[in-house]
Amino acid sequence: MLFQVGGQGSRPTFFEMSAAQQLPSSLRAALTYSIGVLALRRPFLHKVLDYEDEFFAALTLILETHSLRTTDASFAESLYGLRRRAVNIHMKKEDLRMETGNRSQHSGIRKHQKLLSVVFLVVLPYLKSKLHSIYNKEREAALQASLWGNVNETFDEMDTSFASTSSLDTHTELSVRTQFRKRMHKIVATCYPWVHAGSEGLAFAYQLLYLLDATGFYSPGLHALGLHVCRATGQELMDTSSRISKIRSNERERLRGPPWVKAVQGVLLTCGYAVLDYAQTGLIAAVFGFKMMEWWYQSAEERMLAPTVYPPPPPPPPPKVAKEGIPLAADRTLCPLCSQKRANPSAITVSGFVFCYACVFKYVSQYNRCPVTLVPASVDHIRRLFHDL
Repeated sequence: MLFQVGGQGSRPTFFEMSAAQQLPSSLRAALTYSIGVLALRRPFLHKVLDYEDEFFAALTLILETHSLRTTDASFAESLYGLRRRAVNIHMKKEDLRMETGNRSQHSGIRKHQKLLSVVFLVVLPYLKSKLHSIYNKEREAALQASLWGNVNETFDEMDTSFASTSSLDTHTELSVRTQFRKRMHKIVATCYPWVHAGSEGLAFAYQLLYLLDATGFYSPGLHALGLHVCRATGQELMDTSSRISKIRSNERERLRGPPWVKAVQGVLLTCGYAVLDYAQTGLIAAVFGFKMMEWWYQSAEERMLAPTVYPPPPPPPPPKVAKEGIPLAADRTLCPLCSQKRANPSAITVSGFVFCYACVFKYVSQYNRCPVTLVPASVDHIRRLFHDL
């Protein structure tokens, strides 16, 4: 096989890496949905939704920093039992042929790699989200300008014309800032599609190469940092809890001040760690809950939108023949008016009976009614039938 699909070896499968990469987006969707539901009863939560990017960036910053510090892995990777390892490439010479070869060895992740990992995991996604929102706003503004004209500039001109002379300098500074901001937004709107397409194409190329076992780096970010993602061994998983407890005990020992201050700081530190642990557990539960609700509401919506098949309605009853009307012939192919076989059969829509076109046109033009039912009709109610063609 060209790529690994099983769970053996230290190298994670493509599906494990893909699941770990998609977990932050699922987590953000779950939090956004939960806050949106709660905002229906607590309107002040709308402010959190207004600063959704900043709120989620701060949350991921706390989670990723804590996870990289304690487990040498991102928050999503630690949930899947993965660890980041630095790649050291040593060059060695062959004694006989004097050829060079590469040998990759894994070592622990370093401090600067942890810092850069936070940048790739938190800062770059935040900037990408802000650029994407700017691009969407500029695209909507361009669409609105193409349909209705540039309304914003008209209002700006009106506001400037009514401004007082005492605040002219202030308006000038604001106009300069506004023009600069608009230019930057236009530059972002022009360059962002190309940058986004390039980054997505590069990420897809790395994922394809990883799937084909052509590289050990799942993403260009990991390649730039020189990090491989490996499965954690059983001993590493057992040492994780001891490492976390050791780090927390060292932090408690570093507390300074009077005994009562140390006690208060220790209680706050313990509460903070407890909140962080419960937050991680709650976030995992939120992701699974969001996926469950998404599946439930999607299936319910599909059931609601599915077309309902009703039985065909019964045919309407035949119209009643008037006593003073022209009786119908026994042979249904004959015209009731001329008692001959119908020529150019035509029906009257108010009754549905069929006659010769010439006969029914002459009769309706003269009497303005159906010959059989005596229901009022006009020549506009005559329809030609083409079943004999």
